[in-house]
Amino acid sequence: MPINNNNFVDKSAHRPVFLNLLVIRLPIGGVVSILHRISGVILVLLIPPGIYLLDRSLSDPAFFLQLQQWLGLGWIKVSVFLVAGLLFQHFLSGVRHLALDIDWGISRRAARISAWLTFTGTTLLLVAMGLWW
Repeated sequence: MPINNNNFVDKSAHRPVFLNLLVIRLPIGGVVSILHRISGVILVLLIPPGIYLLDRSLSDPAFFLQLQQWLGLGWIKVSVFLVAGLLFQHFLSGVRHLALDIDWGISRRAARISAWLTFTGTTLLLVAMGLWW
């Protein structure tokens, strides 16, 4: 093992050069964390089109009626359902991360349970939305 000038073990010599994230099996907390980031990026990217559609629908009654017709299309309903799923997942995992930041549920078992609860909560909210819609 290489030794640097300060007589400390140089751990960088044994670090992996390439990490394939598709091969590494992350714990459920890691999966929730990555999904939280991905859903946040997607939701931020959806803000400008959402604001545009809201502005157009509030300023033009004809566009509002056209938007209502679009929302009746099957693929638009699926898209809205997926965006709602992203929002639910992002919200619940954000609450989980805030709890972890204040050292609530920080043990391995509690963190694993809270990670699974975010997926369960997202699924239940989507089922409730599907039944309501």
